[in-house]
Amino acid sequence: MKLHCVILGALLLLLLASCGDTLETSAIDLRTFIGCAVREFTFLARKPGCRGLRVTTDACWGRCETWEKPVLEPPYIESYHRVCTYNETKMMTVKLPKCSPDVDPFYTYPVAIRCDCDICSTATTECETA
Repeated sequence: MKLHCVILGALLLLLLASCGDTLETSAIDLRTFIGCAVREFTFLARKPGCRGLRVTTDACWGRCETWEKPVLEPPYIESYHRVCTYNETKMMTVKLPKCSPDVDPFYTYPVAIRCDCDICSTATTECETA
């Protein structure tokens, strides 16, 4: 039993040592990644009457499988389009700086907890159509 644990421990150390360079940089090659993931994103939160505030949050990012093919019956095309979209979120609120007295200084935004490739829903996502 102890020999089994020693061997597993040694294999784990070898695996970690060989991945050392990859752990320092990104574990995912974003140029070739296909799928949907939570990724850190920074944006400028602003509203009229307040100064802007840079906010770092988690957002959905990725590329999902999509295809179209011609068919003989109307509408003459079969399509499968998925987008990287929010599956689960939580809301966060920040206070914007230097707001006018008549302006609510609070700004609420979503934080991605889990993202998936799914049909585009205008309730949570800006869906572009051709």
